Amino acid sequence: MTDNKITHKLGLALSIALLAACGKPADNDTSSRGSTPSTATESTVASTPDNVSTEGMWMPRQLPELGDKLQSLGLELDPKTMTDLTQFPMNAVVSLGGCSASFVSPQGLVATNHHCAYGSISYNSTEDNDLLTNGFLAKTLEEELPAAPGSRVYVTVDMNEVTDKINSKLSDDMDGATRFKAIEDAQKALVADCESDPGHRCEVYSYYGGASYYLIKQLAIRDVRLVHAPAASIGKFGGDIDNWMWPRHTGDYSFLRAYVSPEGKPADFSKDNVPYKPKHFLKVATKGPDEGDFVMVAGYPGSTNRYRTAEEVSNNFSWYYPTMQKVLAEWSEVISKTTENDKDAALKYASLVAGLNNYAKNFTGMMEGYNRSDLLARKQQLEKDLQAWIEANPEAKKKYASVISDLKKLINEEQSTQERDLLLGYMNRSAMLSTAQRLYRLSLEKQKPDMEREPGYQDRDMTRFTESLQRIERNFTPAVDQVIWTYFIDRYNALPQDQRLKSFDEYFAGDLSGDALQQKLAAMYEKTGLTDTKTRLAWMKKSPEEFRASDDPFIKLAVATYDERYAIEQRTKAMDGEFAEVRPKYMDLLIAYYNEQGKPVYPDANSSLRLTYGLVKGYTPPAGTIKGPADGNDGKDSFVPFTTLRGIEAKYTGEDPFDAPQALLDAIKNQDYGRFYKESLNSVPVNFLSTVDITGGNSGSATMNGKGELIGLVFDGTYDSINADWDFNDNTRAIHVDVAYMLWVMEKVDHADNLLEEMSVAAPKENNTQ
Repeated sequence: MTDNKITHKLGLALSIALLAACGKPADNDTSSRGSTPSTATESTVASTPDNVSTEGMWMPRQLPELGDKLQSLGLELDPKTMTDLTQFPMNAVVSLGGCSASFVSPQGLVATNHHCAYGSISYNSTEDNDLLTNGFLAKTLEEELPAAPGSRVYVTVDMNEVTDKINSKLSDDMDGATRFKAIEDAQKALVADCESDPGHRCEVYSYYGGASYYLIKQLAIRDVRLVHAPAASIGKFGGDIDNWMWPRHTGDYSFLRAYVSPEGKPADFSKDNVPYKPKHFLKVATKGPDEGDFVMVAGYPGSTNRYRTAEEVSNNFSWYYPTMQKVLAEWSEVISKTTENDKDAALKYASLVAGLNNYAKNFTGMMEGYNRSDLLARKQQLEKDLQAWIEANPEAKKKYASVISDLKKLINEEQSTQERDLLLGYMNRSAMLSTAQRLYRLSLEKQKPDMEREPGYQDRDMTRFTESLQRIERNFTPAVDQVIWTYFIDRYNALPQDQRLKSFDEYFAGDLSGDALQQKLAAMYEKTGLTDTKTRLAWMKKSPEEFRASDDPFIKLAVATYDERYAIEQRTKAMDGEFAEVRPKYMDLLIAYYNEQGKPVYPDANSSLRLTYGLVKGYTPPAGTIKGPADGNDGKDSFVPFTTLRGIEAKYTGEDPFDAPQALLDAIKNQDYGRFYKESLNSVPVNFLSTVDITGGNSGSATMNGKGELIGLVFDGTYDSINADWDFNDNTRAIHVDVAYMLWVMEKVDHADNLLEEMSVAAPKENNTQ
């Protein structure tokens, strides 16, 4: 089951940030605890001014149901062929694990966002060779750099419903713990059979809150290399100030390449490997869309929560988001202050800081959007309407009489320990402690047959487990780690005594604050061997007895606290098993209710392949929110859907985050627009808005026109759209980098002629002014 419970939602989000911004797959973790969000939206159906609804993150198999509508808007492809994941264009769309991307050449060239490759750019950066600041371009295959350890390109090749195979293992008399284990065991068996085909990664994804399950098979390409990234002053222009904002002028793009063995099979990095030859790739257009044009986005959106109850909505916006916004902002500040005069450390933590700042701003926007909305009132009314519908329908009453009250009871029970659960989850935010905990758990799990092990500790997981240990070296310094851990221990100290870990307190003998704590922590970091990569890897082969006999302070702490932590984990699983029984019934109720009204039913996002669609369109934001240069707004009350090079000039200050390379500024000043000039804008377009329905995980997704040509990359949403995870509305807008800007920078600034030629978009020789 995908872990997508609201109180655990940050796990996926921060796993991306903590593991170097897509450097390691966030791996849907489909056999871990939790129940998955579902279908049938109760949110207000969004519409453009032309009353065209563009809400929904649609499974490819659902596209024929939308065929007439899509084609009336501008789709030129046959929706029926788009259901085949081995055919164009779906076969060209890939996952990076936490981000999306697409093949754009027959030589395995992958286009994605700059922030999705941020971890790999950072991984290859040093104080003497700062690729984050200066950018990177490999002119030949030999110059391409290995991406961060754990990087993957996942190509979805098959998707089959396995609901009956899961449900056949369940019975009504199961308690929560038994139900959880039965589902987990069934999933592991399906995955093991699927992965008997070497080179593939398989997962079982739940939809509609666990009402249905699909087994998804992906080719897992693990030799990934960095090919090109613009300077951060292009790829991250505007930084955290412009993040989630419009007008926007960010060149958020980069290129990776997928490599396989000479036999065409996934393989570890080797100089003998060759570029992967995808069955299909997207043709790159040289012209982006016009206002009102149809666009579609194919990618792997992470999670949405549009079917949660009023109780869950209220709790998340009154407690979870305010709490986490504060934690993330303070966490980021702690790192920034500690690395202020240490450039090497700052580079190591750059990806994490970017992720923390992104989510802190996201949560702030979530709360502001919620406070302006009537979302809670609509949720409460929906539940009243559902109950009235049940009472008025005898058949519905037989099936759903107690569903709403049963779900509410479970939610209240879960929320009763949410503060403890959150703080216990973060009080061990030391890279060294978490490493020791994982290694000790591995030694215990290895005593069991592979199929009985905890997900994440099976043989199938060992390559990625190893890579995660190797990656620590480039994302860790003891001094910064100690400061981070101190921050979370301080928060842990605020817990009531009956919610603390007795074993943790005993280990520190009461020295959990002030100088005594710092002396204890400093001694732990000085004595541990886990800061050394070879030592960490060696511990993978050791027995539980060797762990218990170790004098490494972090290992000793991991062993001492294991039993208490394991007991909490088991209680959480039991609760998740209870949700796995009740949530599907609630979703069945919603689906039946909406089907009777003829409303569309689509699944909430769960990191599986989806297609969304919309129109290029501006919007009118809430009063008082327009700010910044006129480029991107009409100077009155509305945002227009395009920004141009003029906006870069207007925002430029010469200092981060509004710096820009001199070559780019010169090209703008000289009006060297070339073939990318857009007459209607009297400039080159930079970013554009559309009404497509996206969320985290969609970053890097291919934005396509009706022919399936790449016309941009989606990379963000507007501040007024942050609440789209909960509530799609008329002002929901996605932000895309226009293909014209990408290619203009590559041609005029970075001179990436080799890549332009590879993508068949190089300027004709006689017109090439470079």
